[in-house]
Amino acid sequence: MERADPEPGHGEVLIRVAAAGVNRPDVMQRQGRYPPPPGASDIPGLEVAGVIEALGEGVESWRAGDTVCALVSGGGYATRCVAPAAQCLPVPAPLTLIGAAAVPETFFTVWTNVFERGRLQTGESVLFHGGTSGIGTTAIQLAKARGARVFATAGSAEKCRACERIGAERAIDYRAEDFVEVVREATAGRGVDLILDIVGGSYVNRNLAALAMDGRQVVIGFMEGEPTATIDLRRVLGRRLTITGSALRPRTVEEKGAIAAALRREVWPLLERGEVAPVIDRTFPLVDAAAAHRLMESGEHIGKIVLVT
Repeated sequence: MERADPEPGHGEVLIRVAAAGVNRPDVMQRQGRYPPPPGASDIPGLEVAGVIEALGEGVESWRAGDTVCALVSGGGYATRCVAPAAQCLPVPAPLTLIGAAAVPETFFTVWTNVFERGRLQTGESVLFHGGTSGIGTTAIQLAKARGARVFATAGSAEKCRACERIGAERAIDYRAEDFVEVVREATAGRGVDLILDIVGGSYVNRNLAALAMDGRQVVIGFMEGEPTATIDLRRVLGRRLTITGSALRPRTVEEKGAIAAALRREVWPLLERGEVAPVIDRTFPLVDAAAAHRLMESGEHIGKIVLVT
């Protein structure tokens, strides 16, 4: 598909894209289940890395020639992409542009949901569903680096071992084990303080059973299909539980810019020191985006999938 290069508006930069991350919302958009927000490009792609080519009016924080990674609301699967300047971050020193393209979507999502909404603290325990997804591999590393006790679920013994290699104390094969029982046993019956759930559906109530007193459940997806769940309110009241959730894409530039600032302050030093790093399963040429989507839909990947221009 050929289109004219986009032009940066006020507060935006034009990026010559070197690489773009592939995320499940891209697949859902292609399937017609997740339309872009008003004003966003209809081209898929929520994160890019590359070189700034031009600045829109009012941009003072970046210069042409700077290498950046950026969270965008669409348009990433292209050779050039416009991004709000506030949603751009410098490429951490150890990372290539390909590695940097695998950072924004998952790191923005994990930071705001695990550490801001979920309030995960040093010494607490956390369970991440989908431990080998891009979200999962990011969340495991960040939670471990910030002093939490980490558990994760995954769909095979191989994937469980992958979770444990990057910081999970115990990974649970959800096809062969009951994560509620494993978590209770591992925590001497207490449960975990926080659960990040990308599954929804029947998992919501099971999560409540796996939470400790004053535990928090953050729902960010419903991979089980239906965006509804049955909740045992007795558990919520009796154990003082919190259920919350959020979506990243519809947030304002100001809100996303605040997350970017927090990442630069709290997480970028970890990336710079190599204490955390994006896990990349495979890269594909941009022209093979369909093959990248097929891999995403198969669920056989561990970590991120990246398109290279």
